[in-house]
Amino acid sequence: MNVGILGGTFDPIHIGHLILAEEARVQLRFNEIFFVPAGQPWLKAGRSITPAFHRVEMVRRAIVGNPHFKLCTLEVERSGPSYTVDTLVALREQLGTEANFFFILGRDTLADLPSWKEPNRLLQMCHFVVAPRISPGINLDSLEASVPGIKNNIIQLDMPVIEISSSVIRQRLAQGLSIRYLVPHEVERYITERKVYS
Repeated sequence: MNVGILGGTFDPIHIGHLILAEEARVQLRFNEIFFVPAGQPWLKAGRSITPAFHRVEMVRRAIVGNPHFKLCTLEVERSGPSYTVDTLVALREQLGTEANFFFILGRDTLADLPSWKEPNRLLQMCHFVVAPRISPGINLDSLEASVPGIKNNIIQLDMPVIEISSSVIRQRLAQGLSIRYLVPHEVERYITERKVYS
């Protein structure tokens, strides 16, 4: 069984996340994709994060129509910083040894991999599925020097570059601008009704 894992703050989840997940699912024939909202994202320490219950509910509403998409709340249920390696260990315990893990991320995030907790262990636990970004390309040789074996463990997706970010959506909301079509309708409705970013 091939399982995609898409972690993120999802503050809020947007159509870029959903398009990325669906492209990965179709191209790599994943049985399912787990969306994993971060509890306390250590890479964003010091930044104000929307409460987890809102972010989880927005993800739930965004993925409800796709039977291949699953919500995984392991990180928000765990105390302390959210580390990918801990999440993969927990998922391995849940899904058993038959599951092959594929961690989905953007090229810009891949460049930060050497600073993650136990990157060499991560390399043994999953493949990395990388989405294209407009930002400057990363130096794979430099990355390989920091995390030996990474170059042979990267799968590049063939898909359009989608430059939508949660931070831009939050800025638009703060300015009173429309976010229609940037997030699923049910997410937009939840944000409006619950005044999530007001």
